Amino acid sequence: MSARRSFNNLGAWAFKMRGGLWTLLFVLILILARPTSRSLCTGLVFVVLGQLWRFWAAGSIGRYRGESVGAERLATWGPYALMRNPLYFGNGLIGLGWAVMAGLWAVLLFAVGFIVLYGLIIIPCEEAFLLEKFGEEYRAYRRTTGMFYPRREGLSSLAERLRGPFSTEVLWRSESHTVLSTVVGTGLIALKFML
Repeated sequence: MSARRSFNNLGAWAFKMRGGLWTLLFVLILILARPTSRSLCTGLVFVVLGQLWRFWAAGSIGRYRGESVGAERLATWGPYALMRNPLYFGNGLIGLGWAVMAGLWAVLLFAVGFIVLYGLIIIPCEEAFLLEKFGEEYRAYRRTTGMFYPRREGLSSLAERLRGPFSTEVLWRSESHTVLSTVVGTGLIALKFML
């Protein structure tokens, strides 16, 4: 088996297991957690911003997330006009918030875990799929948007690209589990402070 095929298999597996891997990362953060009142308040800001960002992204994508990489059409509007991975960016804010709540060692663990899981495994797998499916359309989109940040090339037409379809049905179906996980995770770290 070629190295590329092995990497694609790893990416597909990590994509399918991303919820469990995310939970494992959270459990490690919780074990390290030494929250203070200041860290809880600061971290909560990131958690709330991350969940709000995920709401915008989930409602804009137009498709319920599944266990395998897929896309019916290339979403380039809403938060996808700013970056290619707004759902993962939202995850990053939520996870960073939890890590800030937990303390410095948790922040370091989260940063490494997030970069490896998303930046090196899951996103390259998704991008290979999108490149194969959408070809030049995806290449052009990638030239104007960064993985987690806007690119200057895409800012000129940003105002009209921010508008696009938004589905509250997809949002609620897609995000109900994430909201529950976010609330429970935040509550567990806060509980550790109270004990």
